[in-house]
Amino acid sequence: MAKQYNWHRLSDLYVIDGEITVIEVSGKKICMTRYNGQLYAFAYKCPHAGGIMADGYIDDSGNVVCPLHRYRFNVKNGYNSSGEGFYLKTYPLEDREDGIYLGLEKTGLFGW
Repeated sequence: MAKQYNWHRLSDLYVIDGEITVIEVSGKKICMTRYNGQLYAFAYKCPHAGGIMADGYIDDSGNVVCPLHRYRFNVKNGYNSSGEGFYLKTYPLEDREDGIYLGLEKTGLFGW
């Protein structure tokens, strides 16, 4: 079954290439960055030890680097490129006529 999303329009979005910005969507903090001109959205906290990803940085290969233990995650798909076996949640973005939209996965009763 394909994932279903609730789409949220992002207003007044200004993200500089290579910098990490924190936004809030439906009460949830999400990190955003621009890499090679393309916009990406990913989890606020590292899946390993909960480091704040906005305190990390984007390396030359397009990985977001956690500030705690320097784990690296590909901003495009959340792949753990430093090999520890974790996965950083990423969020889909759509560029529409009236702005940029971020998708949050729909959840059923009790989050199932």
